[in-house]
Amino acid sequence: MSSHVVVIIGAGGMGLAIARRITNGRRLVLADYSANSLEAGAKDLSDSGFDVVTHTVDVTKLDAVRELAKTAANLGQVDAVVHTAGVSPVQASPQQVLEVDLVGTANVLDSFYEIASPGLAMVCIASMAAHLGGGLSQDLERHLATAPTDKLLEHPEIDNKTPMSYAMAKKGNILRVQAAAKLWGDKRARVNTISPGVIATAMGKQEFEGPGGDQMRHMLATSAVGKAGTAEDIANMVAFLVGPESRYISGADFLVDGGVVAGLASQRWAA
Repeated sequence: MSSHVVVIIGAGGMGLAIARRITNGRRLVLADYSANSLEAGAKDLSDSGFDVVTHTVDVTKLDAVRELAKTAANLGQVDAVVHTAGVSPVQASPQQVLEVDLVGTANVLDSFYEIASPGLAMVCIASMAAHLGGGLSQDLERHLATAPTDKLLEHPEIDNKTPMSYAMAKKGNILRVQAAAKLWGDKRARVNTISPGVIATAMGKQEFEGPGGDQMRHMLATSAVGKAGTAEDIANMVAFLVGPESRYISGADFLVDGGVVAGLASQRWAA
């Protein structure tokens, strides 16, 4: 049994693809809010020979995430933490999006910082939506980056009634990781974000079938690659960011969207 540990929060298609890509030879702590998803994901990986420990967690609850971090640390040296858990506008209300995607990510950053040791690399999944939303005020950006987690939703510009809360939450993830990078560096640990584009997962399918489906199809049609990505595309970037080749990278965001943002920008420039 390996004394090296990988933690993956989120047992959906992306989380399982990442687990397969980076966990071989190490113990996996797989965490999710849904006991059913957790059981199914763990069985799939265990049947393929992975050493899996499951942990049910609600990322909106700081104490629950702290318990997860401590459990992982007690199993051995935590080499990598990948936070994929989140909800989209078609799955949840704007308030739930803010609580899960914004506060939940802040809770994960806070909790795993407490157990961080030299060599730990963490990746939080943001979204290309963070690069497409309207500009935020400087005051709101500062708040999203640095406010105490228990005060994170207390800002007059945070609207819990608009679907734009998703883009703001994901932008907040990027800003918060940037602000945390120096503290993590003091522990000789690293933290980065990945902003996926349209990815062919169950969540992505729900988005395609939702009110914004036509807009997503338009974005893909005008993108550089011209099609949706796969969970494995994100897993490949995660593998780079938690591996030794990226030891000089921290506090950065990586847009893995098949050129959607670039395509939309080129349309604006041509107008």
